[in-house]
Amino acid sequence: MRTSFIATCAWLVLVSTLGVAKPINLRCEYLINPIGVDVAAPRLSWQLDDSSQGAAQIAYQIWVGTDSLGLLQGKGLEWTSSKISSNQTLQTYTGKPTQAFRKYFWTVAVWGSDGQKSTANIGSFEMGMLQASNWQGSWISDGRDVNLKPAPYFRKAFGVTKKIKSARAYIAVAGLYELYLNGQRIGNQRLDPMYTRFDRRTLYVTHDVTAQLQNGQNAIGVLLGNGWYNHQSTAVWFFHEAPWRNRPTFCLDLRIAFTDGTTETIRTGKDWKTDLSPVIFNSIYTAEHYDARLEQAGWHLPNFDDSKWKEVTFRAAPSTNVVSQLMHPIRDVEEIAVKKMSKINDTTYLFDLGRNISGVSSLKVNGASGTRIRLKHSELLNEQGRADLSNIDVHYRPTDDSDPFQTDIFILKGEGEESFKPRFNYKGFQYVEVTANRPIALTAASLKGYFMHSDLPVLGQVQSSNPTLDKIWYAANNSYLSNLFGYPTDCPQREKNGWTGDAHIASETGLYNFDGITVYEKWLADHRDEQQPNGVLPSIIPTSGWGYEWGNGPDWTSSMAIIPWNIYLFYGDTKLLGDCYDNIKRYVEAITARSSNGLTTWGLGDWVPVKSKAPVELTSSIYYFTDATILAKAAKLLNKTADYEKYTALAQQIKTAINAKYLNVEKGIYGNGTQTELSAPLHWGIVPPELKAKVAANLAQRVKADNVHLDVGLLGTKTILNALSDNGYADLAYQMAAQEDFPSWGWWIKNGATTLYENWPIDAKSDISMNHIMFGEIGAWYYKALGGIKPDPGSPGFRNILLQPHFVAGLEQFSASFKTPQGELLSSWKKTAKGIEYEVIVPANSTATLRLDLEIGQKVSNKGQILVSESKKYFTKQLKAGSYDFLIK
Repeated sequence: MRTSFIATCAWLVLVSTLGVAKPINLRCEYLINPIGVDVAAPRLSWQLDDSSQGAAQIAYQIWVGTDSLGLLQGKGLEWTSSKISSNQTLQTYTGKPTQAFRKYFWTVAVWGSDGQKSTANIGSFEMGMLQASNWQGSWISDGRDVNLKPAPYFRKAFGVTKKIKSARAYIAVAGLYELYLNGQRIGNQRLDPMYTRFDRRTLYVTHDVTAQLQNGQNAIGVLLGNGWYNHQSTAVWFFHEAPWRNRPTFCLDLRIAFTDGTTETIRTGKDWKTDLSPVIFNSIYTAEHYDARLEQAGWHLPNFDDSKWKEVTFRAAPSTNVVSQLMHPIRDVEEIAVKKMSKINDTTYLFDLGRNISGVSSLKVNGASGTRIRLKHSELLNEQGRADLSNIDVHYRPTDDSDPFQTDIFILKGEGEESFKPRFNYKGFQYVEVTANRPIALTAASLKGYFMHSDLPVLGQVQSSNPTLDKIWYAANNSYLSNLFGYPTDCPQREKNGWTGDAHIASETGLYNFDGITVYEKWLADHRDEQQPNGVLPSIIPTSGWGYEWGNGPDWTSSMAIIPWNIYLFYGDTKLLGDCYDNIKRYVEAITARSSNGLTTWGLGDWVPVKSKAPVELTSSIYYFTDATILAKAAKLLNKTADYEKYTALAQQIKTAINAKYLNVEKGIYGNGTQTELSAPLHWGIVPPELKAKVAANLAQRVKADNVHLDVGLLGTKTILNALSDNGYADLAYQMAAQEDFPSWGWWIKNGATTLYENWPIDAKSDISMNHIMFGEIGAWYYKALGGIKPDPGSPGFRNILLQPHFVAGLEQFSASFKTPQGELLSSWKKTAKGIEYEVIVPANSTATLRLDLEIGQKVSNKGQILVSESKKYFTKQLKAGSYDFLIK
């Protein structure tokens, strides 16, 4: 074994010389070198770096050990896989049982299509607690008063005498936190830990604090915020009555490893001290209030005098299920300068960021002690040019005027320039109106905006010859990110709720553009936490209990099935389907219990339509069919033969019932033939094959009769463009997508939108959030129709790519790049005097099934070589990895 491994490592030198295919981008649980891994058998993945034509992996072998030198020498290995003949680049660890806190190093060797072998640079993963019994700290707080408004400080001083090798802080919190060590804030993440159903699952975060720890005296400081755990603001969803509600609490273990091989754990207990902080009020829903006069300089330093601080209170753990938060964190991803500032008077200023965002603002200001400054955040201005909250405060139910909506309060201490930035809140806004109770002098540089969201790696990029089209894509991405805070939400201001329907409709838009698997896996765990024993799910997840009686039919809560299936298609990973299988099954059975002969009226229907609304029974039954179909496919993948047969039959029964009631076979029309009634059956596979062309033709006629404008709601926006593009009417779909007058996405853009809206009329009287993702499917349609990029269910994870671009009339150029799990794919075309020039790059270790629709007389060539087509109507070819320059003329 050692000899073969040394030989493998010798190839590292040869690889760079010969350009041999090399494994790169090593990930564990889809993260780079993660720490705090709580998965006993983590997933390991990589990509193949090889630009040669036909590049492929034919075999691989993995080594895992407990130190990097031992790994390279073939010693101390915890697991060595055999040489596996496969092109798979995802493998679950199957070695010796992983140990808590232990760091593992790993590498993979691959054999390319030329038979040569290459080894990756070494990656690592470090285990977390793994078991509840490994926690040493106690849960502590400053009491149990849910009405106490100031956020609490906590601190502990301690000494270190031995030479430090490494140090990790493990912190579990019910609420939110900021962690400090020797005065330095640890990490740049925001709003940790992520929101869960706190009484059923509590998250902990792991920090590497080796660099901040010092020999001699040290001090740990913790500031706790309410988050969703202690919701002091009142709104219609009753989070202030949540069954878990309590004063925030936390448990911390600071585990120090020394060079002599020993360890020491500094833990939370009665030897900690607590006091109230200058954060005098904080609400994740509304805003944050800060009184700088109450600051205690050096509170997180070793020599701080805490003799006046009080003893902490022991608390019970909020749940018995404390698990690692293993996902991309929320961050201040982008700092945004003010585009325009208006001075209204000596005490009032209006700042315009020039775009709508989720996040916070920061302010720098000079003023006298006690000056009270209010920062009101809005999406709109009223007729007088002042911040207007009327479109987003409709569900807020304040009990007094002490908690103004989306309005931070900053009280100055009067000692030169002071700064303020909320810690435990975020908002949705473009404008900030700053008012003070005394004159203040501000400039445009005094305020900045911070675009906050889950900081996902970017995967996709789109660019076209139509500026409006590009702006719609940009707006869709802005709304997707503005509604991603460890779980997908509907809007970042009025609600911040995890509406299930909005999320599954937008999931493909997210997955084409961002690496979202860690967020979706966490959110589907939230689904499992919230599901009732009878299979019913609430319409918002997580929830305090609201949503089990309204809005939670299959058209919304199909997120339970659709998102795990999309993750399987995009990543080629069955884990989430397996984790959710029993839940999907119980959910489908819950719908069955409420259905009649294969049909169900349970649901909201085509929410916020332009003018026509399809019958709820039709759309909900279609989602019932979709859920049963996904369940059957999952059963087949997971080798559950009896379930596969049962739910395949159920799906067929539902389809038959839908067609029997709603399909006019002679005319090829569903229901009254509105856009959603025709496009939903086409998109979700309800239409009998022999009638697809007729139904699609009727849909095209309906769209033309509607002046090629939208007449759909939420559910219809998922299906209308796809149904047209997939059934021979891509030109019409593009014409609809590119409209710039009402009702259309472009209408919003022409009226200054930088995000997507909640309603088609920009002057609607209700449902008028200006940062909603629910109409965001168009962001995925760019990739699927114009770029032609789709996953192949038979070879998921884009190991084989279905590639069928549409060179639509009216668009001169389009380009889509997408970083698949195998590598970056390019589908780019432009119309020139030569014809249509189409550039394709298929990533290494992938193939693509190309189909090009042809006009009469058109021929296809690649780099000057004419390619033979078996059909005059279309050209097909199976592509190996590599680059292609097609010309269609």
